[in-house]
This record gives sequence, C-alpha cells and structure tokens, in this order.
Amino acid sequence: MRRGRDPIPKRLGAAAAAVAREHGINPTSKALHLELKKLKEFVQSARATKRTVPPTPQFVELMTPPTVSECVIELEGRHGKMRIQWRGMTAADLAQLSRMIIEQTRFRSRRR
Repeated sequence: MRRGRDPIPKRLGAAAAAVAREHGINPTSKALHLELKKLKEFVQSARATKRTVPPTPQFVELMTPPTVSECVIELEGRHGKMRIQWRGMTAADLAQLSRMIIEQTRFRSRRR
C-alpha cells in the first residue's frame, strides 16, 4: 500500500496514463488525486515505450535480366513456408508467377 508521498508503482502509473489518454490528463489527475506533472510524465513515458510494428512491404520490384537461368523464390507467412525453384524462366514468367501469388493472397483475405 502506498503512503503519503511514496512513488506511484509503475503498473498503477501505466493504468492512470491509459485513463488520462482516454479522458484527458487534467480530469484524471483531479479524479485520482494525482499531481498533474507526475501524470503527464506517466503519459509521456508510456508513449515512449510503446512498440511500433514496422509496416510489411506492399510491393517489391524485382529487376531481372530477360532470361534467368535459375530462380529460387522462398515465401514465408503465418501458415508456413513455400519454396519455388524454377529453371529457364523469363521476366514475363516471373511477372505471371507474381500475379498468381498476389491473386491467391487477395482471394484468401476476402474469404476471411
């Protein structure tokens, strides 16, 4: 239990910061009887530690010579891995394969 001017535990401070982000810092500090400055610090420190997920690439351009002697494509997703090994492929073949993969991905995402 906290007494007097003991520091607020981090878990409690994080919870107060979440409430302050939703309802505002000033009303939250009044309702919880917390110092405005301390509550602002909790809100700012919670934002600083928030992890952001890097965006997944939506388009990858493949620059290839007109004819590729051998090509290995490895795909990895939530449901597993796929390896495609292709010999004697042209740039047009690679473009068609890419379109097929994208269409399958779109078809699956629409079904969910």
